Amino acid sequence: MTPPAVRSAKQRKLDTLHRLENDVDAWVATADAGGGVPYLVPLSFLWDAGMLLVATPEASPTGRNLRETGRVRLGIGPTRDVVIVEGTVETVPPAELPEEEADLFAAKTRFNPRRMTTPYLYFRIRPQRVQAWREANELDGRELMRDGEWLVAD
Repeated sequence: MTPPAVRSAKQRKLDTLHRLENDVDAWVATADAGGGVPYLVPLSFLWDAGMLLVATPEASPTGRNLRETGRVRLGIGPTRDVVIVEGTVETVPPAELPEEEADLFAAKTRFNPRRMTTPYLYFRIRPQRVQAWREANELDGRELMRDGEWLVAD
């Protein structure tokens, strides 16, 4: 089977932004600050103003890891059309998240942490590195963002 043609960098960025704006779920990888024990969970996200917003229980391994290290890696999409985002993390207690942003998150993800009895935290993820590829023929040129700056013009 012949893989699809290699996308231009501009098309790859457009496809990546479409996935960030329209997908709902990501695999979120964190590690603890001490021993680097990896932890992987699926979380829903909102892409807004160039950042991802996720929520998870404050006491969960993911919540602890995000607070302690301030770093995260996300995988979005299927393995043959993946977007990998590495980012820095800002912890946002629910009382400090603007209501409009919390409402957008709840509407997109169909999940409202504000209604849970378990204490949740929100986390804003600022992408620092973004990669995207479909097949091995797109491995070259997969890096679309480096140091928080898009490498491809709009």
